[in-house]
Amino acid sequence: MEIALSPIEFGRRARRLYAHKEAVVEGEKRFTYAEFLNRCDKWSAALQGLGITQGDRVAYIAPNTHSHLEGYYAVPQIGAVLVPINYRLLADDFEYILNHCGAKAVCVHPEYMPAIDSIREQLTHIEFYIALSGSRDGWMDYEQMLADSEPDFAEVEIAESDLLTINYTSGTTARPKGVMITHRNAYLNIMNTLAHQHLTPADRYLWTLPMFHANGWTFTWLNTARGMTHVCLPKVDPELVCKALADEKITMLCAAPTVLIGIINAPEEFRRQIPRGVRLFTAGAPPAAATIEALEQDLGWHLTHVYGLTETAPLISICESQPEHHKLSAEELAVIKARQGVELVGSGELRVVDEHGNEVPHDGATLGEITVQGNVVMKGYYNDPAATDAAIKNGWFHSGDAAVVHPDGFLEIRDRFKDVIISGGENISSVEVEGCLLRHPAVQEAAVVGMAHEKWGESPHAFVVLQPGQQTTEADLKQHVRDTLAHFKTPQWVSFVNELPKTATGKVQKFVLRNNKAGITRQ
Repeated sequence: MEIALSPIEFGRRARRLYAHKEAVVEGEKRFTYAEFLNRCDKWSAALQGLGITQGDRVAYIAPNTHSHLEGYYAVPQIGAVLVPINYRLLADDFEYILNHCGAKAVCVHPEYMPAIDSIREQLTHIEFYIALSGSRDGWMDYEQMLADSEPDFAEVEIAESDLLTINYTSGTTARPKGVMITHRNAYLNIMNTLAHQHLTPADRYLWTLPMFHANGWTFTWLNTARGMTHVCLPKVDPELVCKALADEKITMLCAAPTVLIGIINAPEEFRRQIPRGVRLFTAGAPPAAATIEALEQDLGWHLTHVYGLTETAPLISICESQPEHHKLSAEELAVIKARQGVELVGSGELRVVDEHGNEVPHDGATLGEITVQGNVVMKGYYNDPAATDAAIKNGWFHSGDAAVVHPDGFLEIRDRFKDVIISGGENISSVEVEGCLLRHPAVQEAAVVGMAHEKWGESPHAFVVLQPGQQTTEADLKQHVRDTLAHFKTPQWVSFVNELPKTATGKVQKFVLRNNKAGITRQ
């Protein structure tokens, strides 16, 4: 008999093979796989006791906690649909998402309960409000419900085309869209990742990437598939990350480049605790070659650059090491590793195409849009056929990412199309200018956006965060870029800021920089 491709199958295997192995760590709390999956089963039974049935949506608003992780097993194994929500959103966003997906229950970390309480009267579908920690008036107590429950839930038949999760996009330019990920989508993303990254039951994974973000790039299930230890870190800052890396003997993590920059620039007293040899997946924004060099040369880590979108479950390419790469210098190799790489073995076909749908030449210069078809492409946007049709054309998902393909077949993103700066008829990649700025010794972070210019239409404006204790000038940074790149790519303006606006996943919100012009002086 065929068994549906579903990541919940990995829980069954882990229970049998790794029952007594440490599965989940959060502070002083430690659960074996037997204990962890028993808690998941109890929560499944408790949800069924509330009347949650196959197809019902159960939403979570929580950081990286063990109770949040339990939802990735307990909810889908009864055929319900998990809706992990970005906890950094505002109450208005919570209201929209919860109403749009029609969630029947919402499970919330205490920090975000006031926001939900403030919109209760506007929530049209929620029947059950569950506090993931502690007891609160008007909230059901998660731990008490587990204590009162038996691990005997009624099994349901799940098809691999059934919805596993609905993951809402960040909605930076419009209302968030609900990406429908199936059991098959997630399962195949996991198997693709494992084909390229050797992981074992000895590995210990640190949760710095938000679980809500594309289901933690499916590591919510992948770690369990390999019997690894999930180390949950509810709050991410450099000191806590460095301490967890050392104390828990971490061997693997995923993180956006901004998180990595924070680790690299952490005070020496924290950085010297960090173990060497840690393996790392990074994505979310193209990492600068300078960041890669610092991680691999200074910290002794092994970085793998991956690329994908929430709509592709999420990974569709990986910067795969090639034999000829071993002959390169550290600086040359960092440039290669900053690229998005090649298709994963089973994610589907990836093409970079021009406006007519023709594949661009592999010359490292001709810009096109990344498109993909295959096993990991979403089922569509929930309750939004118009947006689905706009994104998926003739079976191909259109990413909106502008990229080139090099002669060796390696993909390199140059920008989001909306972030490409067109100055005097020339295309300028904000990513390329940012990478150049990050090679200046005084620069910690940089973001470049296009701003209106009387003569050129628009020109680059750089927003720069300096390294602690470092100083430089606008003229110095402009000269640094001019010495490295074509002169027309030099920023017209440079603004020094204390921090860059970011999403919960570490992506710089360039629309905020474009729109918030107050206080910016242009010379």
